[in-house]
Amino acid sequence: MQCGTFVTGDWWVVGPVTVTGVSPMPGPANANQDTGTVKSIYGTTAMIDDRRMRNGSMIVLRASADQGYDSRVVNYDPLQTVSFPCALQPDRALISTSSNHTSPVEVLHQALMWPTESRGALALKSAAVLTCVAQVPPADAFRPAYAGTIKPLYRASAIQWERLSQLAPPTACPVPDWAQLERYFQRPWLDHIDSWLLQHMGPSENQVNYGREFSRINSIASLMLLLDVPREKNEKLLLGFLQWGIDLAGLVHSGRRWFADGGHWNGRKWPILFAGMLLGDANLQALPASPDALFSEDQQTYYGRGWKGQTALYQMVWHTFPRTPYEEKAPEAWDASDRLSEGYRATCSVGWPGTALAALLMNAKALWNHDAFFDYCDRWMEHDTFPERKCLPVAGSAGHADPFVEAMWHMYRAKIPNQPRGSVHRKWVWIDLEKRLSKFISNQSGE
Repeated sequence: MQCGTFVTGDWWVVGPVTVTGVSPMPGPANANQDTGTVKSIYGTTAMIDDRRMRNGSMIVLRASADQGYDSRVVNYDPLQTVSFPCALQPDRALISTSSNHTSPVEVLHQALMWPTESRGALALKSAAVLTCVAQVPPADAFRPAYAGTIKPLYRASAIQWERLSQLAPPTACPVPDWAQLERYFQRPWLDHIDSWLLQHMGPSENQVNYGREFSRINSIASLMLLLDVPREKNEKLLLGFLQWGIDLAGLVHSGRRWFADGGHWNGRKWPILFAGMLLGDANLQALPASPDALFSEDQQTYYGRGWKGQTALYQMVWHTFPRTPYEEKAPEAWDASDRLSEGYRATCSVGWPGTALAALLMNAKALWNHDAFFDYCDRWMEHDTFPERKCLPVAGSAGHADPFVEAMWHMYRAKIPNQPRGSVHRKWVWIDLEKRLSKFISNQSGE
């Protein structure tokens, strides 16, 4: 069959075709491949000893909470596992994985983590995508999104390089290693599993698995891409980051929603907007209105009247059950639910400022269209009083962001002129806690 690779190295094949097999083949585990029971820090079971399936493959037409890759993770659904031979039609993508045989394993982003999180209980080791196309794509085409049935082609020749600022690197901190960031975006990130169990599913050689690191790595990468470096030094990282944005856009159109849930679902909005700006594509830039597109950063930030005069506030929205706003109350009035929300503030906030700074540097505040997010990031980085701040032990950082992001913030944030604000101001509210009904309502600054 006629086949080749997209600009990012992923394979395509002209179809329809029959895929007779993959390596390693999906099937039951060997006798030495037990993982044991793995539970979350809250005692919820995530992984069990289940030998039915390892190295599973899927064709993802709609995002869902279940997966067909590995039966150890409790959201396994055998009906979603592809059997071989498999008929693959044009505009379909086959995702194939290999499973880890032991647990825990080293995480891909170990260099960014502290010792207690340098290893994780991750079922999958790697994943690759084979896309079936109706005709040979252009040599510079990006891989279409792996999810869904609508797969527009974007081309590297359309990249608007002039949209990237050419900023001097910070003097207070070295620039992160380019090869390391390129490696983070070298392979597909699987994000179609709408469940906290993604924390145990993302392939350990492909991606990160928690929203905190989604945000952190997005922030670092997008700010590095705005530095004054030769195009050839930027290109590989840029291609990988744009591919990530294309995949996320495909997930939106396949039903994926990143509803606020503690620290899980941050970091998905900016790569889509960034890709739309750099590729000059209005469809990528024009995100669907909620509830057809939900992003946790927007749900978790709003305007209000804080207990100490703050106006840009944070809320957790959901963690096991609905969480209501708490920053309007004095800390001594917080209940256990409020204190848990506060405990997650740093988990979310450390990854947001770099995203906000990159968007502001690219004059994208109005495009983002949720001003409270930017005003909250200003508050966080200005070392405002947070009663129960729990800073992450990131080496060389004051705990407000990664060291490189902090250095870029202090070097450039104050130099950014005012720019058009968003046209929509919203706050996510629970309208019926018992029925768990919620929505955005109008929310102007100071309300």
